Amino acid sequence: MKISYHGHSAIKIETNGKVIFIDPFITGNELSDLKPEEQHADAIILTHGHGDHVGDTETIAKRSDSLVIALNELAVYLGWQGLRTHSMNIGGAYTFDFGTVKYTQAYHGSAVITDKKEIIYMGMPGGVLFTAEGKTIYHAGDTALFSDMKLIGERHPIDVAFLPIGDNFTMGPEDAALAAKFLKAKMVVPIHYNTFPPIKQDPHVFVEMLDSTITGKVMNAGDILEI
Repeated sequence: MKISYHGHSAIKIETNGKVIFIDPFITGNELSDLKPEEQHADAIILTHGHGDHVGDTETIAKRSDSLVIALNELAVYLGWQGLRTHSMNIGGAYTFDFGTVKYTQAYHGSAVITDKKEIIYMGMPGGVLFTAEGKTIYHAGDTALFSDMKLIGERHPIDVAFLPIGDNFTMGPEDAALAAKFLKAKMVVPIHYNTFPPIKQDPHVFVEMLDSTITGKVMNAGDILEI
């Protein structure tokens, strides 16, 4: 399985001959190394409805006929925009031809904010457990620290956890380091930092906070991890 990071919370997974994006925020993301009009995805998995996570989903999905996997309200909304969707909800899992997706809880918000100054509620936010080729990736989405991360780690051996560290909108480095300990992940990659002024962080300082049993890896946009 090949995993690449593309700034903010955007990751791309290549497995079983398929390409899967999680939270493909490219346009407006100065840290991204990608151009949305050049991207292909067989599937796009979304953690919640905020613009810095839904990002370029519509552009990529319409170009590639991607299957968009999202929590129910967001999936319904995107279906109304003409996308091909698969609705899920927290605690549910589904096995696709490229791997298994399971949604966990996350403590955050989820809404589409329109140019007409409308806020459209998109249900609950979530984290994602993605399993393929005998490996499990946890993308926490945007979340605060919560103690049930211990249960997630006990139930699902995690090879790589992508955890937000930006603070202000999500966990900061200290809480994310504790989350990594709760999850018992073999490797932790920090995400959701340095994109905007309120979430400026030094990811190397975060890595130094991690328990000695956990490998921390700072990934720059375009970096590839093979597991």
